[in-house]
This record gives sequence, C-alpha cells and structure tokens, in this order.
Amino acid sequence: MTNHIMALAAGLSYYFVMSLFPALILAAAVLGYLPIPHMFGRILGAMSEVVPADSMGLVRSVLRDVITPHRGGFLTIGLLGTLWTASSGFAALIEALNVAYGIPETRPIWKTRLLALQLMGVTGCLLVIGTTFMFVGPRFGGWLANKVDMSRQFVEIWPILRWSLSITFIVLAIELIFYWAPNVKQKFLATLPGAAIGVIFWIGASFLIGFYFRRFPNMNHTYGTLAAAVALMIWLYWSWFVILIGAEINAEMLKAKSDGKLELKQPPPKVVKSPSAWDEGVAA
Repeated sequence: MTNHIMALAAGLSYYFVMSLFPALILAAAVLGYLPIPHMFGRILGAMSEVVPADSMGLVRSVLRDVITPHRGGFLTIGLLGTLWTASSGFAALIEALNVAYGIPETRPIWKTRLLALQLMGVTGCLLVIGTTFMFVGPRFGGWLANKVDMSRQFVEIWPILRWSLSITFIVLAIELIFYWAPNVKQKFLATLPGAAIGVIFWIGASFLIGFYFRRFPNMNHTYGTLAAAVALMIWLYWSWFVILIGAEINAEMLKAKSDGKLELKQPPPKVVKSPSAWDEGVAA
C-alpha cells in the first residue's frame, strides 16, 4: 500500500483502545441523566454484536470497576480530561485520512481538535443509533406497531427495515468522517462509495473475526490473561484497515475527477520572503 494503510490501521487501533474506555465512561455518565431505562446496557449489548466476546467481557469488567465507585462524577471534574482523551482517536483519524488522501494538514491544532470532538459526538450518536437497530430484534416491530397503531405490513417488513436502517446510519457516520475529517474540499455524496464499501467490508470482517474467535479459542494458550485485549486490538486493526480502504477509494476517485489537483479546505499560509542583504546590494 503506497499510503501505508497497514501502519495507519495499527496506529488507529492503539489510539482507539486508549480512547474507547473514556468515551464509554463519558457516555455512561451522560446517558444516566436520560429518562431511558438501561440505555447504556443496551448500547453495550449492541456492541457485543460486532465486538469479539472475550473483548466485550474485558470492556464490561473495566467499566464495572471504574463507573461503579465514581457514578455521577464524570460530568464534573473529569469532564474535560475525559473529552480530551476520548477525542484523541478521532484526532489520529483526521491525520490518517490526510495521509490516505495524500494532502498536508494546514489547519491549526485547535481547529482539528474541535473537529475531533465534533466527529466524536455526531458520529458516535449515529453509530449508537445504527447498532441499536441491530440489537432491538424483530419483535420490536410488533411492539412499535401496537404503540403507534401501524399496519400489519410494517410488522412484516420490520426485520428487513431494521437492518436497512442500521446499515444506513452506520454508512452515514463513516461518510461524515470521510467528508469532515480530511483537509480537502469534496462533495458530500462523493464520499458515499468509499463509506458504503468500507462498512460492508467492516461488517464482513467483524463477523469473520468473531467466527474465528468462537471456533478457534486458542489465544488464551498464547497470550494468557492478555487474550481479550489482544482480540480487541485485532478487531480494531482490521476494522480500521477496511475503512481506510474505503477512504483510499474515495481519494482515488477524487483525484481522477480533479486530474490529481486536490483543493485544500484551508490553504497553507503564504510565506513572504524578506529581501536579503545580497538582493538589496544587487538592486542598488
């Protein structure tokens, strides 16, 4: 890979492991104030649909140890630190997408960090909605139809509709990342092909990895107590690898359309060359 996708995916897996738990802790603190019972538990249940089982056990164990003794304290003193740590993965993602597009970063660091926070909030909500549709199950259609007095046809198409909505929200989240994150001007719909391909590959890779860990549970013999953490790193690595392939596809399509001349969102500052003593002497 000319743009070092494998190295970038490895770096992103590290940053997102470091960002995952602060983001989940922050989400647990925020969702605790919403009038929706067991909402955070449902999100973790939706995550278990794609994250390897051993890794989800590790996630639940860490969150239980951290959240229980400090319940409600993360929206006060530690909010800024948690936000900063949780957004570090998206800051690294912005840099990785710039490399995928082959463009420099000319935006100031404060602007990219605010963008990372924005990406974390907006795409995080979209991903939660998308994975929740996976989790609610086919019976939710009948329950919803009884509540809002919908037709029987809605109940029949709900099993297909829930997967369509789930994939739509996940594709939209990745498309927003491809559109907002890199320092290049492009149309929103132009990022759809790479986002769709990346999500399809990601779903396939997640199920294959989950199938491998279920059928060949030999990592405990090799890594011992680190097996769950290693499984999480492997899942994140291949997830970002296939998503970055989608970004590469978008980059190549944009380069082909613009004859290789990409327009930056923020042009680099102009360097004004001051006249040297030699130039002044020649002019005299």
